[in-house]
Amino acid sequence: MKIRLAKALNKREHMDQSEASGSVKVPSRRKQNKAQRKFEIIESAANCFMEQGYHATSIDDVARRLGSTKGQIYHYYRSKTDLFFDVHRVGMGYLFEALEPALQAPGNGADRLRTMLLAHANAMLKYHTYENVVAQGVQVHRFGKTTPDQRQTIEELIHDRDRFEAHFKVQVEAGIKDGSLNASDPSIAVKVLLGGLQWSIFWYRPREGDTDDSRDKLAHAMVEPLLNGLMIRG
Repeated sequence: MKIRLAKALNKREHMDQSEASGSVKVPSRRKQNKAQRKFEIIESAANCFMEQGYHATSIDDVARRLGSTKGQIYHYYRSKTDLFFDVHRVGMGYLFEALEPALQAPGNGADRLRTMLLAHANAMLKYHTYENVVAQGVQVHRFGKTTPDQRQTIEELIHDRDRFEAHFKVQVEAGIKDGSLNASDPSIAVKVLLGGLQWSIFWYRPREGDTDDSRDKLAHAMVEPLLNGLMIRG
């Protein structure tokens, strides 16, 4: 996971620079190391935000966990808020990545919705630390003191969450249309489904012996009771 995220961060920075210069270049070792260091900061921050919450976490806490000075963190991030936003982005990135193959699943609306919910549940369990931060979300900043750039970022994060939710709404509507699902209000149904899965951040605790198979079994146990309320039985 560390290698993949470091590459993703490096790719994003590289794309920004390429767009500005109009050329595409192979990332240098220095840029790769920078992306890896940025990942390490994000990883440390994610754990601090999960354990202590946003308000109780300081840059000093992140630096202490990372084993660095806070000056090294400020080299990459202007503020704790900006660092929180990047942790949130990574968490949402994991959710979108997990959902992407499920969007192409075969079957009727109910079948595809089940596959999507299972993918989401598995991602919630596998990336538990980051999804805790996503759950804290932008609510802690919406009514606080923020800069214009930060307010724009908040709107972008809200848009990403709405876009993620919209994928599920499409499948609920498809299920209603093909007769495999029953919901009086697709939007409310989706919020209840996703909210039920998100609640796992409060009761699930990763264990050393967890595997993909054990998480998938738990994901099925989470999804089936939620989905059964929408299923139309023949």
